[in-house]
Amino acid sequence: MHCIFCRILAGEAEASLLYRDDRCAAFMDVQPVTPGHLLVIPIAHAVGLADLDPATGGHIFQVGQRLAAALKASGLPCNGIDLFLADGAEAGQTVFHAHLHVIPRVKGDGFGFRFPPGYPQHPPRATLDVQAESIRCGL
Repeated sequence: MHCIFCRILAGEAEASLLYRDDRCAAFMDVQPVTPGHLLVIPIAHAVGLADLDPATGGHIFQVGQRLAAALKASGLPCNGIDLFLADGAEAGQTVFHAHLHVIPRVKGDGFGFRFPPGYPQHPPRATLDVQAESIRCGL
């Protein structure tokens, strides 16, 4: 197994496990953005969203929601939560086993998303309608 997350699930690599059931597991991120940063992953290897069983994907977010509440009650610095799932290298995915980041946030923590130059821009409604139709065709 070359996948570090699969190795963690198999007990072949260390992790600070928080949660495990028959569909997903959660453990602390070894490169935390903020204290308490954790990951929720499917038990079954799935590279990205297209490979992830939809029911398992929903379950991962449900567990992420429960762990977000646990973070807020933990005493760790946490005034807000970011849920983040990068799907593909261009989106920032570096471990190719789908995973949901649950990141506790406080004012001034230094973490955030960068918006491109020109943001916020408001494209014409016609452009948004064309994009919406393209997406609907993919459903």
